Amino acid sequence: MTLAALLEAGAGGRAALRVPGGPTLTYDALRQASSELARQLAAEGVRAGDLVAASYPNGFETVVALFGVAAACAGYAPLNMAYTEEEFRFYLEDIRPKLLLLMPGRAPAARAAAAALRIPVLDVWFEGDRLQRSAAPGPSPYGATEPASDDDVALFLHTSGTTSRPKGVPLTHRNLTASASNIKRWYDLNSGDVSYCVMPLFHVHGLVFSTLAHLAAGAVVVIPERFSASAFWPHVREYGATVVSAVPTIYRSLLASADSPSEFAGHALRFMRSSSAPLPASMMQRLETVFGIPVIEAYSMTEASHQMTASPLQGERRPGSVGVGAFVDVTILDEHGARCSPGIVGEVAVRGPNVTRGYHNNPAANAEAFCAGWFRTGDWGRLSDDGYLTLVGRLKELINRAGEKISPVEIDDALLSHPGVSEAVSFSVPDEKYGEVVGAALVLKEGTAVDDVLAHARSRLAAFKVPTAVYVVESIPRTATGKVQRRAVATAVASR
Repeated sequence: MTLAALLEAGAGGRAALRVPGGPTLTYDALRQASSELARQLAAEGVRAGDLVAASYPNGFETVVALFGVAAACAGYAPLNMAYTEEEFRFYLEDIRPKLLLLMPGRAPAARAAAAALRIPVLDVWFEGDRLQRSAAPGPSPYGATEPASDDDVALFLHTSGTTSRPKGVPLTHRNLTASASNIKRWYDLNSGDVSYCVMPLFHVHGLVFSTLAHLAAGAVVVIPERFSASAFWPHVREYGATVVSAVPTIYRSLLASADSPSEFAGHALRFMRSSSAPLPASMMQRLETVFGIPVIEAYSMTEASHQMTASPLQGERRPGSVGVGAFVDVTILDEHGARCSPGIVGEVAVRGPNVTRGYHNNPAANAEAFCAGWFRTGDWGRLSDDGYLTLVGRLKELINRAGEKISPVEIDDALLSHPGVSEAVSFSVPDEKYGEVVGAALVLKEGTAVDDVLAHARSRLAAFKVPTAVYVVESIPRTATGKVQRRAVATAVASR
């Protein structure tokens, strides 16, 4: 199944996408705009197997870009608009896109990076429900485009590691449609559902759960440009939203602003779903008590095209557990790759048609991640006798800020590029609002001010990656072999 076939679930004149306070795009209009963009891309020289990057705010553009690029047999690579020019350069160099799609007058950092790398830019945007382009379409220099196959790469995302720069994750049509189908079945999504998409559409959470799975059900997707706690309940009521999925940080904001039941009364939500970051058991219970809605916690990652496990919609929801395999095989492996018995802690591994075939140009990472048909997630966990998964820690020392996975190596590199920094080690610091924030231990040269180092970091990193907890130390703790263990550093500086 391809993404184009996925769209066939929607009746032609029925609403597919809606923007609060703005226009509506029907399924027919979505299919037409995607076809128009595919023809434009072919005219620009995009061929099967190419990658096309984009940087958009939430809206029609990024959804149409995904389907249009996929229809051109190319892979869509969305990038966060908050990246700095240096970050855009890194991702664009790794992706090597044929083209960069932007909105007129937006994303100056992306434009500068593209110009430096000689990557052509095409402005593609919507005025009302009409697709607009900065260049007139012409004939394809390669002739007619063949239909995409389910083995073609449709989406190209990055995930961060702790011992390397962010890794490219190519996801095929089969990966994405399998995941969308799993989600549709698990949550009984249908054409009467309305998804309120508060997650960014450069992230697998918003793209696959909030958007693709609902379009596969012939449902409506409502897309605000950004999350607003004050607008959330008015929008949910106005558009008849039945499903919302978000990270715990967003739910924490909703709880903080829930002063009166009248603020959230009269909604049609069937459930709230939490994913992309751990949901504290106490928060899950409070959400259900305050809002009177079932809360489903799910476990997901980019390499699995999002969802792997989830609490059942009809059945036991265990606070502290991320549920059972949601039409995805889940097991626990020991250090030798053997499957563990129930109750034994080991590395969580998954398999299924939703799982990527491997990282982009990274044989070392693939050798580490894949074992006898299983994908090793890098997370520690245990399974109960009846298949419920409990996560007990992360092997990968990623910093998980409100669902955004941040590589500490990337933070280290930015800090160490300041001439006054001798050593730098970053790590996660618990935070009530975001779950985790970025912390860093620094060894500074004489006369160097922390504020100057942070200002330097802000010029190289998106704001959410800049350390907010900084510890100046005389030396960095190391093991007997001279290695740095981030958790040990975090523990040592916290004890001060």
